[in-house]
Amino acid sequence: MELLRIEGLSKNFGGVKALQDVSFKVEVGERLAIIGPNGAGKTTLFNLLTGQLFATTGRVYLSGKELGTMATHRRAHLGLARSFQVNALFFNLTLLDNVLLAVQGTKPGRFQMLSRISTDTPLFAKAQELLSSMDLWEKRNSLVKDISYGEQRKLEIAFGLASEPKLLLLDEPTAGLTTAEGADISDMINNLGSDVTVLIVAHDMDLVFDVASRIIVLHYGQIIAEGTPEEIQTHPKVREIYLGEEGTADAAAS
Repeated sequence: MELLRIEGLSKNFGGVKALQDVSFKVEVGERLAIIGPNGAGKTTLFNLLTGQLFATTGRVYLSGKELGTMATHRRAHLGLARSFQVNALFFNLTLLDNVLLAVQGTKPGRFQMLSRISTDTPLFAKAQELLSSMDLWEKRNSLVKDISYGEQRKLEIAFGLASEPKLLLLDEPTAGLTTAEGADISDMINNLGSDVTVLIVAHDMDLVFDVASRIIVLHYGQIIAEGTPEEIQTHPKVREIYLGEEGTADAAAS
């Protein structure tokens, strides 16, 4: 079943064409990775999906509903969540307080500013579930500034899952992490239920090939390749871009 559909999406910044006629679909439960060199348009694509930018041309549909110029918070209510390259956490609060705030922000009572979330049992249960899924429950009373960067990245993913999204966008989730920490993130993504569809932008090829069922390659704002991890690894144009194998694409085409 189709969850996300992108049709002819383009974004210009003056004379710069950041994205050019990008089209693809994402099925429910799919793990899709978007890769490409710096400046390929990957983050621009994410910003268009979340409503931080609006397209020059093209359309985006989530669960059959056209997003158009819909505000970011309305997209979130439709089931779209995102993590960022730079952590957006409350560093002087505990891990538990961070997640409680994230969970509360998804509930109808989020505007009741005088209510006490410390007495809200369902909120605590959800916060415990999220922190436990990230192996962070034992550190729930630690300040965010006192935990490792890898643990902060896990906490940010918990933030994204707090709204119980249909589509989770992960922007460079393993950036700045050690190999072991990156492997933990891969395991967590692989352990997400099939009800959560994941779209990943990443330079970490170990992560991409470990979690993605399909890969799209962007280059100068255009899709140049799409396929399974095995197909992308052997694609001549991709090898030329990433490995500098000049002439590979020409030889394959001749």
